[in-house]
Amino acid sequence: MGTVRSVNLAVVRTGDWTGKLGRTGIDKRPVDGRVHVALGGVTGDTVVDTANHGASYQAVYAFGVDDLAHWSSVIGRELVPGNAGENLSVADADVNDLVIGQRVRVGETVLRVTGPRIPCRVFAGFWSAQSLIKRFTEHGRPGAYFAVEEPGAVWAGAPIEILSTPDHGVTVAEVFGVLRGRKRELDDHVRQALGDLPEPWAEDVRSRMALAAR
Repeated sequence: MGTVRSVNLAVVRTGDWTGKLGRTGIDKRPVDGRVHVALGGVTGDTVVDTANHGASYQAVYAFGVDDLAHWSSVIGRELVPGNAGENLSVADADVNDLVIGQRVRVGETVLRVTGPRIPCRVFAGFWSAQSLIKRFTEHGRPGAYFAVEEPGAVWAGAPIEILSTPDHGVTVAEVFGVLRGRKRELDDHVRQALGDLPEPWAEDVRSRMALAAR
């Protein structure tokens, strides 16, 4: 269902746009050769904001090269693999259409789809793009987070293969729409995936649904 265009690791950056921590690992850049993916994440990567990005269900983040091209045209700056803070830049597949709980083989690893990336101010600051959070939310293509089920190597050119897909069919993009309050008509559909969402995100979905029902 596609291939890995590049595997990207963080170059830690500092600056006034990096938030209260004063440093960030959002700037990821392609590396050569085989890279080991462990249960906790991609070996050699750096996660600075572990409170928001360090969970086991956020071990690997993937973003599409077509989406990078879209944002290049929107913000008027060429974005290259790694510029969305992604570990895996993916070609010839839409990671936003992956199903929550879906299991995929990427190179030698087995990953499980856990949910969408939620944009933050550090992301907007890295791109120097005003109103990026709003525009990113409206576009609705956030990229996908994964948990690691079987560690192994990934590399540029590694194939991506679907191993199993839950029957509910709830996609990463659909969960993102509900979490961001944009797709209330999807509540009943997304509710079917609550058992496959990490509990913090499932609870967030439940809370938003409860508020919308009042």
